[in-house]
Amino acid sequence: MDKIRNMSKESRSNFITYGMVIVAFLIMQALSSMHAISSSMTGLLVPITAYICMAISLNLVVGVSGELSLGHAGFMSVGAFTGVVAASALAGVVESTMLRLLLSIVIAGAAAALAGILIGIPVMRLRGDYLAIVTLAFGEIIKNLLNNLYVGLDARGLHFSMTDTASLGMEGGKVLVNGPQGAVGFPMISTFTAGFLLVMFTLFVVQNLINSRSGRAIMAVRDNRIAAESVGIDTTKYRLMAFVVSAALAGMAGALYAQNYTAIVPKKFDFNTSILVLVFVVLGGMGNIRGGIISAALLTILPEKLRFIGDYRMLMYAIVLILVMLFSNNAQVRMQVEALRDRISRRADKTDAQDAKGGDA
Repeated sequence: MDKIRNMSKESRSNFITYGMVIVAFLIMQALSSMHAISSSMTGLLVPITAYICMAISLNLVVGVSGELSLGHAGFMSVGAFTGVVAASALAGVVESTMLRLLLSIVIAGAAAALAGILIGIPVMRLRGDYLAIVTLAFGEIIKNLLNNLYVGLDARGLHFSMTDTASLGMEGGKVLVNGPQGAVGFPMISTFTAGFLLVMFTLFVVQNLINSRSGRAIMAVRDNRIAAESVGIDTTKYRLMAFVVSAALAGMAGALYAQNYTAIVPKKFDFNTSILVLVFVVLGGMGNIRGGIISAALLTILPEKLRFIGDYRMLMYAIVLILVMLFSNNAQVRMQVEALRDRISRRADKTDAQDAKGGDA
């Protein structure tokens, strides 16, 4: 306990976030093993972890770097299809399912990072609405490229085509990605444990980047670009760094998400998915990693819990979302929450002081 008390404010906050994720994982694992949750809720566990990773990674761009990206689903789709192809190609080489999943996630992250570099180099010279429009266009371009992508696997290796399956030139083998029909017939190898580990890895990367020298440079560029340039900070470099790291983590989340199913189509990763992830970030608080985690989990579960009202389910979902946004942006509510937080903090400090005094005695 003394070590926790002596931590800096940032370290203590990070420690609480890690603890919250670990406790939630243990609770859900216990409930799942006791069959205390429904099968539909069990099926949502991996998507929840994937969306949490998406929210954390987008928060790095929107909340920490201060840029508006509307094409985050594009990086998720790159990771999803790369992960599926990599896992299928490794099936005959790597017997362990968990190792194959790990390798496919790493490869997917690398592919998404490469896409992030390619789009980031020209785009990071833009700001504001221009950046948002270009990232939106990038997401749509990726979706249309995947709609025309054909990938096959035979004894000679992988085959790629942008025309049709006949032009793959395979001798037997199997079609892995079939254009608009997407990837079909691959095994479900994603697990809740793998999702939990990916969330912890994403948290580790993002929080350590934020608290590093590079993270402080990124936030300096966000707060005042001219002042940052005047002290020698390469603004394009640090903005690109946040963008590429965010893209890589989104690609990893996409690989995890895709391999929780047996089929995945490009239209799943459209503009609506990018907006959904952006809602997670805005609702949880831009720059607030813990808030993004909570909002991603709750907003993924909410539509399923509202299923009992049938056709009005998405209407109620929208109403709840609007009410929460209005509530969270109310100045009086924020003041009351801050006052409550300060009161709890003062009480905790008073308790620590009393404990220290008792220990000295």
